[in-house]
Amino acid sequence: MSDTALILGARGRFARHAAAALEARGWQLRRFDRTRDSLSDAASGAALIVNGWNPPYGRWAAELPGLTRQVIAAAKYSGATILQPANVYVYGPEALPVLGPDTPQRAVNPLGRLRIAMEAALRDSGVPVILLRAGDFLDDAPSRGWFDKVIAAPIAKGHVRYPGPPDVPHAWAYLPDLGRAAAQLAARRATLERFEEVPFAGYTLTGTELAAALSRVTGQEIALRRMAWWPLHLARPFWGMAAGLLEMRYLWAVPHRLDGARLHALLPDFADTPLEAALASALQRDVHPDEAVA
Repeated sequence: MSDTALILGARGRFARHAAAALEARGWQLRRFDRTRDSLSDAASGAALIVNGWNPPYGRWAAELPGLTRQVIAAAKYSGATILQPANVYVYGPEALPVLGPDTPQRAVNPLGRLRIAMEAALRDSGVPVILLRAGDFLDDAPSRGWFDKVIAAPIAKGHVRYPGPPDVPHAWAYLPDLGRAAAQLAARRATLERFEEVPFAGYTLTGTELAAALSRVTGQEIALRRMAWWPLHLARPFWGMAAGLLEMRYLWAVPHRLDGARLHALLPDFADTPLEAALASALQRDVHPDEAVA
């Protein structure tokens, strides 16, 4: 009999890819509908709860703690393992450039502190948790992420719009790969620590390296231009998301990468999609089969 996974926030980017990868491995899926479903009833009999709930920045303070408590309660009721996506907000601008399970969580800004509190609640809950930490997302479909909405939006004009200094390393994760890793870790849940934090290294790229890779994918020279932040300052009084984007601006100026050693130890055969293939997918372009991909 197949294991059952409850998917929360099934239309979100992480949950969508985790669900696809789990289904490909034979899991039975329950996609939660908050308009009609009871969380405890939906969790009953589930072996895994994929927590894809992620309200907009402006609602984090009001909703994130309560949503986390609900997920923990559902896991306690059902005996399920929680699969929790995580980001790099918890470390703050003073973090070391290599981020791993032992890196101190020193964020003092509101969004960072909320994520620290969420992870602490999961760690202290007593339920099994797989916390899969990644950088910014590359998706294989249009999304609301930095890559397609901002950086690559003007690529048809021969340039990208980059939010930070071009020489600062920045962490990226290709969502189909992240979903595969999530499903493989879920299959190994019985062998993991009760609270298993797994950084997903993905790709670490400067803006210059990203533009060069996009040049190889598109077959044309892609220039890098700096993004102006002043429109977000102007929009801040009227657009709730602007405040959060400005709060997290430092991530584009602080060099960072995720240490993939724990993932490699747990999944030694896991292989990332080649960078150019991932970027081509994110651009919805095909890489010619005779083109080399690194």
